[in-house]
Amino acid sequence: MAEADLPTRWARFRILGFTGPGATPEAPPEEAVVLRLGELGEAPLLRIHSQCLTGDVFASLRCDCRQQLEMALEAIAAAGAGLLLYEQKEGRGIGLMNKLRAYALQDQGADTVEANRMLGFGADERDYAFAAAILRHLGVRQVRLLSNNPEKIAALEQAGIRVAERVPCQPPPASEARDYLRVKKEKLGHLLG
Repeated sequence: MAEADLPTRWARFRILGFTGPGATPEAPPEEAVVLRLGELGEAPLLRIHSQCLTGDVFASLRCDCRQQLEMALEAIAAAGAGLLLYEQKEGRGIGLMNKLRAYALQDQGADTVEANRMLGFGADERDYAFAAAILRHLGVRQVRLLSNNPEKIAALEQAGIRVAERVPCQPPPASEARDYLRVKKEKLGHLLG
């Protein structure tokens, strides 16, 4: 939909805006942006990052989202090439208001997975079909994926995008996020040390 220069403290990226159909006929169109740096080569470094307003913008310590985002941007800049695909999948796909409701349940003792289920959602409601379609549009057929999420790897592979390598994306956690990360490892199978 649009493309422009985006200078950041890590590098001067090109930002590309994409829109596509919603996941269901009644769902609003999906939107995502890609930050692109350099010549991508055969298997570019890629981070698919789900929007996290509380972490990315407000620097919440409940999660490690902002730290992962910054780690990915730094890694892509250091490599001189790569992609960061930023999707509007707040709260693992449940949306901002439901994420805040999940936070309230967590304040009462539920963990992140239990809170989602108490609200009637799965532990992770995201899918990666739109991300895979964007990658295909960009001519990317294989990647080096900055991720700790095995479901993301499987979803890309199933969509025809080969994950040539998984690159861990594990910044040092804030003490406030330790239980959150433990639950991601134990209940969601994230590949964390």
